[in-house]
Amino acid sequence: MPNLLSINNYYYARGGAETIFLEHNRLLAAEGWSVAPFAMRHPKNLPSEWSEYFIEELELGSDYSFLEKAVRLPKVIYSLEARRRLSSLLAAFQPQVCHAHNIYHHLSPSILGLLKSRHIPTVMTLHDLKVACPAYSMLTHDGVCERCRGGKLSNVIRHRCIKGSMVMSSVIYLEATLHRWLDTYRQCVSKFVVPSRFYLEKLVSWGFDRAQFEYIPNFIDTDNFRPGYEPGQHVVFVGRLSPEKGIATLISACHDARVPLKIAGTGPQAAQLQTLANSLGADVEFLGYVSGSRLHDTIRSARVAAVPSESYENAPLGVLEAYALGKPVIGARIGGIPELIREGETGCIVPSGDRQALATTIRAFADMPDDAVQEIGIQGRQWVERDFTSKQYLERIRVLYDSVSRLSSEAATAI
Repeated sequence: MPNLLSINNYYYARGGAETIFLEHNRLLAAEGWSVAPFAMRHPKNLPSEWSEYFIEELELGSDYSFLEKAVRLPKVIYSLEARRRLSSLLAAFQPQVCHAHNIYHHLSPSILGLLKSRHIPTVMTLHDLKVACPAYSMLTHDGVCERCRGGKLSNVIRHRCIKGSMVMSSVIYLEATLHRWLDTYRQCVSKFVVPSRFYLEKLVSWGFDRAQFEYIPNFIDTDNFRPGYEPGQHVVFVGRLSPEKGIATLISACHDARVPLKIAGTGPQAAQLQTLANSLGADVEFLGYVSGSRLHDTIRSARVAAVPSESYENAPLGVLEAYALGKPVIGARIGGIPELIREGETGCIVPSGDRQALATTIRAFADMPDDAVQEIGIQGRQWVERDFTSKQYLERIRVLYDSVSRLSSEAATAI
């Protein structure tokens, strides 16, 4: 079987992108592929025989000394260390294809040019909008933002889009400008995988070539999710506690609807959200970081799951996981979320950031007969089992790898 080089900044289950990255590796390995990861060193990394090739850990916003910053920050723009270490790994492993996930600001796009020079076809899954927006999310202090459209990248400095820091925003501006000038992504990536049609259309509207994209939705292994269709009483939110997730709106809406809310996750907005809940007298339980069977039990015991995002979400795994556990989903009409909800069949869609509409929908689920809620949960589970399986994902990836490998071979022969 062929060799796959699989690249991501982190080699542990840090978030949704890492979950897809690690599950992707597991699926290919189970099919007999040899899979070599390339990532940063990190105390939480999974063990790997290839870890000796990993680069030094680099974290934006860490409390580095002036000298440490002087050494590390240029790597954000163009990492010679990543190119050097990857070159050694390529000599030892000799992959037939590469699949990159999140590489920005840590490994850096510098590695893509190296792969191109070695005639290694490279597929890249877009978990965010970084190839267009220097700050990943098309979101800034005043909400959804597309100011950088048309190459106006200096907006990332003007609005201090990276952690509110002029210095960090300037570094990211230089990184984005350099790779825009080098045309790194268009020239070095064989195909972009996009898990949502929304991202595909958004990037095409920003000037990317539609032919460079392949829509492959995320997947879930339903064997690992035992559904619980019996409706509980509470709404559940699972995810990072940060402003773009719309949790403040959700807390207020649940208070208005007089429905209890359980929040599983941690993040920078945790204290602010607790203060909000206390000031309203809302029935909110903050569970902190929850995983594994405890997380599944929390979702299974809910009446409905909420994804109230106020940013361009891609294709959140939380929606598929809620379905797999037998729960309906209330999702915001923004980004790729509406693609994952069949109105009235698997859940409901509400305008993003609309407290009143969200409260009305939550109340409707609270007043709905249990058997009707249960039927919606069953529909969601059946949809996941039909259209979002690991088997379907693997087949789509196989076809894509065959295609880019064939094109790369033809191009190399023509040289």
